[in-house]
Amino acid sequence: MQGGRVAVVGGSIAGCAAALALRRAGVEEITVYERAAGRLADRGVGVAVHNARYAELESAGYLDASIPWVQIVRSRWYVRDDTATRSPLGREIGVMPSLFRTYNWGSLWNGLHRQVSERTYFRPGSAVEAVEATPEGAEVHTDGRTEHYDVVIGADGYRSTARAAVSSDARPGYAGYLAWRGAYPSSRLRDAEFLAEGEGAYIPFQGGHLVVYRIPDGATGGHRINWILYSAPPPGLDQGMHTPTSLPPGTAGDGLRAHLAYVCAELLPPYWASLVQTTAYDELFAQPVYDFTTPRYAAGRALLIGDAATVGRPHTSAGAVKALQDATVLETVLTPTATWSEALAAYDSDRASSGRAMVDLGRRMGRALVTETPNWQTFDQTGLETWWRQATGTGEFGGRQLTR
Repeated sequence: MQGGRVAVVGGSIAGCAAALALRRAGVEEITVYERAAGRLADRGVGVAVHNARYAELESAGYLDASIPWVQIVRSRWYVRDDTATRSPLGREIGVMPSLFRTYNWGSLWNGLHRQVSERTYFRPGSAVEAVEATPEGAEVHTDGRTEHYDVVIGADGYRSTARAAVSSDARPGYAGYLAWRGAYPSSRLRDAEFLAEGEGAYIPFQGGHLVVYRIPDGATGGHRINWILYSAPPPGLDQGMHTPTSLPPGTAGDGLRAHLAYVCAELLPPYWASLVQTTAYDELFAQPVYDFTTPRYAAGRALLIGDAATVGRPHTSAGAVKALQDATVLETVLTPTATWSEALAAYDSDRASSGRAMVDLGRRMGRALVTETPNWQTFDQTGLETWWRQATGTGEFGGRQLTR
């Protein structure tokens, strides 16, 4: 597959990984269209990569130790305790191994971008209007122009424009709940010893849970406190979430913020409520939870990668891993294959089944952690371990093993 001219629609982690795969497979001309005009490296939320998946991706050349990371080795689980002797942390119900490297999204993107920036043409501020197949390739329509390529890769996320060229009927479905997110400098955290170095925390409650862990601070070289809280908003407060959307920092309405305040006051232990409430309003954003997978990953001369093809719920801790694995497989199928058609068919055959597995896992974990939660007050270490095995199933939490 030496030579060729390929467009990548979307310049985030999946797009950079796709460009790296193309370059290493010998593609001669690579153009990346990115709708955002600003610096993607400024995004500062957390990404977790399972240690085993990191080892595979490092061996494949898509991650390396130079990208700042924090090692997490275990997670402590707490539930609210309203007894007379209650601890501000709540009652600890168990400790689970949690072997993950955590990253700052912006630093992870920057590490990938550095590897491809010199030999790839990036076009920031270019919103792609459509991708169309042609008898001999594919076309990208943007800024009133049409450009022709041998292949077009859709890496433009869950609201993908490029997806229609591969699977016009596949659309994200709203899971019925959202993930509140925040990340701030660890210097703000009171009683920081309650969240020990190398540890994360899960705080489950009826109808949701909070996850907390440290990530690198891309600006200062220190750490940030990264948290995600899952909960279903009351009826009438969905702010248009049934249509794929996002609520950037500072845009959550009064009703949604009142619901978050209720969760903090009534459902979380005091320390973890305070950790959430330390987030400033202009740092707080809400991510409606969606999932879907396309029945195929490639059609004609177009293919999909990352969230453009599959969105598993964030409980799987596998979104970034899945995108990077897609890229490694793309490189693998391009390198020895004689034609684009053969390469894209091999890619589709490998990745479509992985997408279905991630969506299934996310739905199972969503039921266990949000929509059909157990009586957490009855749990101890043994009960937690049994429940976790049932919730995570076949061991794909953190991403499937990369077989290629």
